Amino acid sequence: MPLERHHKIMIGSFSTLIIVFMIISSVLIYSSFLKITLLENQLSKNQLEMQSKINDLTSTLMQTKENVINLDQSLTTKINQLKATTSADFSGVIEKAIKSVVTVKTDVSQGTGFIITDDGFFVTNAHILAGGRKVIAVTSDQQILDADLIGYNEDLDIALLKISGDYNALKLANSKKVQIGEKVIAIGNPLGLQFSVSEGIVSAVNRVGPNDIEAYIQTDAALNPGNSGGPLINKEGEVIGINNFKVGGSESLGFALESNYIKDAVNEISNQAYNKDLI
Repeated sequence: MPLERHHKIMIGSFSTLIIVFMIISSVLIYSSFLKITLLENQLSKNQLEMQSKINDLTSTLMQTKENVINLDQSLTTKINQLKATTSADFSGVIEKAIKSVVTVKTDVSQGTGFIITDDGFFVTNAHILAGGRKVIAVTSDQQILDADLIGYNEDLDIALLKISGDYNALKLANSKKVQIGEKVIAIGNPLGLQFSVSEGIVSAVNRVGPNDIEAYIQTDAALNPGNSGGPLINKEGEVIGINNFKVGGSESLGFALESNYIKDAVNEISNQAYNKDLI
C-alpha cells in the first residue's frame, strides 16, 4: 500500500534530523579531537621548554661546581708548590701558617704581617708604615681589608694593627728555647711576590741589632725587601721571630727580632690602648 503524503513528510523529517545529528556529532567530535591535539602540542611544547630550563640549570650548577673545584685546586696547587720548595719538616706547617700571614700596604710602601689573635690583631714592622696615610691588609684568600693602627714601638720596630674577621692566629714560641742549627722558614712578600716561602736555619741567636739590643736571631733563610714584618717559623709552626732586616749587599745574613721581645712590645702597646695584655 503506497505511503500517504503525511507519512512521507514524517519519514523525510526524521531522516533529515538524523543527518543533522550526524553532522553536528561529527563537528563536535572533530572539534574535540582538534582541541585534544592542540592541548597535546602545548603540553609537548611546555615539556620541551621545561627540559631546556632544567638543562640550563644543570649546566649552571655543573659550571659553579667546576669553578669551586678549580678554585680549590688552584689554592691546593699553590700550597703544594710552596711545600715542594721546602723540606719534609714543614710539610704540615705551610698550609696553616700561610693563612695567618697578610700583605701590608700603604700608599708609599709594602711589607708583610702576621696575625697573633683569632679576632684579627696582627703585627708588622713599624718602618713599613712610615710616611703612609692609610694601611690595608691583603689576606691569603685575597681579601682587601682596612687596617687600624693600634700603636707601635719605635725602638723594636714593632707595630700592632687590627683587621675585622675571624682567623687562626699564629702562636709565639719561647725564643729562649731557639737552638742554633734548627730549621726555619720565612714567609713574606719579597719584591711584591705575595706569600713566598724560603727555608734556612738559625745561624745565631742574641745578635745585636741597630738598636744596640741583643734581641735578634740570625738566619740564612732568604730575606728581601717585602719580607719585613713576616714571621720566622720553626718546625712546630710557631713564630720564633719577626723578619726585620738583612745586611746590605750580603747573602744569607737575615735578622729577625726574637718572639719574646715581640710579645713584650705587643702587650706594652695593648696596655696603652686597652689596659690589658693581648697575648
